Amino acid sequence: MKERVLPFVSPIAAIALALVVGAGLIAIAGVNPIKAYGVLFSEALANYYGIGNTLTKTAPLLLTSLGVLIALKAGQFNIGGEGQIYMGGLGSALIGLSIQGLPAIVHVPLALLGGFLLGALWGFIAGYLKAIQGVNEVITTLLLNYIAQYLVSYLVSGPLLEPNAPSPFSPPIAVTAQLPILLPQTQTHAGILIGGLAVLVVWVAFSATPFGYQVEAVGQNPIAARYAGLSVPRTIMAVMALSGGLAGLAGAGEVMGLKYRLFENFSPGYGFDAIAIAFLSRGNLGGLVLISLFFGALRSGANVMQRSAGVPVTVVYAIQGLAVLFIAISLVVERRIALQRKLAGNRVEG
Repeated sequence: MKERVLPFVSPIAAIALALVVGAGLIAIAGVNPIKAYGVLFSEALANYYGIGNTLTKTAPLLLTSLGVLIALKAGQFNIGGEGQIYMGGLGSALIGLSIQGLPAIVHVPLALLGGFLLGALWGFIAGYLKAIQGVNEVITTLLLNYIAQYLVSYLVSGPLLEPNAPSPFSPPIAVTAQLPILLPQTQTHAGILIGGLAVLVVWVAFSATPFGYQVEAVGQNPIAARYAGLSVPRTIMAVMALSGGLAGLAGAGEVMGLKYRLFENFSPGYGFDAIAIAFLSRGNLGGLVLISLFFGALRSGANVMQRSAGVPVTVVYAIQGLAVLFIAISLVVERRIALQRKLAGNRVEG
């Protein structure tokens, strides 16, 4: 019974403990924690514009963390979501800039596909190096982050720079390549719907298709999967490409639905937040959605909390880091409990 309950309880407990410790940090700063949290969450979740801002920030977090989660199910640690976001933004911007005259019903999916494919390519590179060459995917995905970010910086500072631009950014993409706005007078775009659809597709894939079984089999025991006739290298490459593609969609959403052009450093670190969200979710898709929304709310209300209550934005980042720390502690505790029960069972059998 405890084994079934812990995966659901531990993320909630980790977030609650992080908020409690965060309250202590806020109090040390000389601010009433209740007032600060009240400002943060009321701004993010209790008014029209705040909800719109929260959904806008949730969309890239949801897509990228979903990609990280899929990789984890195959036993792969994709920490390259940030770079894959940049490549996705680049892919969609290239389609939005270079193709003109298409109707939106064609141009939008084409630009999204461009973002997905470039993100998938970035994930596939790491997957290929792991599956064929045996290079650790943590190292390759981390290094690919920097390559992607600097590549985008170079392009928007040179070949794609808009004439007379005051800072590095490209010309605006075609109107027909822009995602529609869902909530009038806000920046909430269709990217949140794409994220929800992606979660639904992944849920179906992992619950009702051979691909989902294959991924989980490779993740749980690659040696047994190989003996069962499954291609472990092919699965790793496919999963890493899919993981990168989902992060690429997140980047495409930022360009097509929010900024309408490619900027230097356009991601505020969504790829790194996504790692925390994926670990906190404990592999549960429903939990992934809720935690993405929670992180989106934190980002949405952080600046208002700083202006209204005088609490630095860095406290929000500390809360996120504490949540990850506490979930890591809970995993260690769970493993010790499982080990003790196994040893106790062996003694009974002996």
